[in-house]
Amino acid sequence: MNSNNDSPSVCIMVFNANDPSGAGGIGADISAIVSVGGHALPVVTGVYACDTAAVMTHFPMDDEAVNEQARVILEDVPVRVFKVGFVGSPENLSVVAELASDYADVPLIAYMPDLSWWQEDQIDLYLDACKEFLLPLTTVLVGNNNTLSRWLLPDWNAERAPTARDLARAAFEHGVSYTLVTGIPLPDQFIDNVLCTPTTVLCSNKFERFDAIFVGTGDTLSAALAALVAGGSELSEATTQALIYLDRCLESGFRPGMGNVLPDHLFWAHPQTSDEFEESAFELSPNDTRH
Repeated sequence: MNSNNDSPSVCIMVFNANDPSGAGGIGADISAIVSVGGHALPVVTGVYACDTAAVMTHFPMDDEAVNEQARVILEDVPVRVFKVGFVGSPENLSVVAELASDYADVPLIAYMPDLSWWQEDQIDLYLDACKEFLLPLTTVLVGNNNTLSRWLLPDWNAERAPTARDLARAAFEHGVSYTLVTGIPLPDQFIDNVLCTPTTVLCSNKFERFDAIFVGTGDTLSAALAALVAGGSELSEATTQALIYLDRCLESGFRPGMGNVLPDHLFWAHPQTSDEFEESAFELSPNDTRH
């Protein structure tokens, strides 16, 4: 019997907390990465206590445990992309940064979630540590327009709101090459999502706003983007396809509890007719999809 030792999927290492609702966190990373043809190497950095409506608190994992999880598997499996979500503490950010420095040829995609549920002093310490440790090593920073504006441009006093390029300039000052700004409000219930550098808009994708409140969208998008980049897609194309994937997840979203709506990361796996599949399938390049 012949054996094939080649990995069937590209591997993406994700650093994130566990979300027991399954909407975001490490669970969203795994299912989104699998959905677009990758294989997740999940490094758990902590756990949320949350439901589908709100985050109550978070328990970070010890930084030594985070480091050991990652180092052991990195010595065994080649990684194409690092994806970093919420890691819970400045100490864990320092560990992730040291790991990323040791594998400097591996792109790093970082997602900054809304941390308004946390204590203000904890937020400040965490965001300062992100600027110091993580951003200088970040290839693509992903975040909602409001979240990134409050963080990167807290003293903005112009009459107009910051543009995506304004945010990219602020991120670039800390070492970020590309910034993906999501949820930019447009007229007529549309939102824009812009990938840019300080000088250039690389792509802009407009979608109609859903009449629902979702949780887990940022982790879903950034994980899909990481897997598509790992699979060899050019960044602008990967961004467009990741946004299409997210849009389909939201279109098929469901409310399992009494809170908000969750993205359906595996919408494509539900039984449906071939006509329905043709109508709803999201477009991905041939080397990135297996379903």
